[in-house]
Amino acid sequence: MADKSKSVAQNRKAYHDYFVDETYEAGISLFGTEIKSIRCGQVNMKDSYCSFKDGEIFALGIHISPYEKGNIFNREPRRDRKLLMHKKEIIKLSSYVAQKGYTVIPLSMYFKGDRIKVEIVLCLVKNLYDKR
Repeated sequence: MADKSKSVAQNRKAYHDYFVDETYEAGISLFGTEIKSIRCGQVNMKDSYCSFKDGEIFALGIHISPYEKGNIFNREPRRDRKLLMHKKEIIKLSSYVAQKGYTVIPLSMYFKGDRIKVEIVLCLVKNLYDKR
């Protein structure tokens, strides 16, 4: 797990709903007003997940509230955000999701230096009847 200097948001429900197997660190593509809103702590990662499209990975369902002082430059709060990872890691994760029934979800968002990082996890859904 990466050295988290300042945690901004966490998906606490993930440990309740999933068996976590592997963790990865990814960058996230954001706009200026979104970064200012994240610095204010206006992020909700509940019910967020990751999706693969055209060899890229996107985080869906992360709610970043509009910045109060950013009038026309605010973006949609729940838009799809591109995650920045190495191509080999994306291919590995997408193959697990396609073949073995795994899912990828964002677990936490934090500052690492002056950059915002997202910790994503490869996990299995907990079933009521599964006694793992």
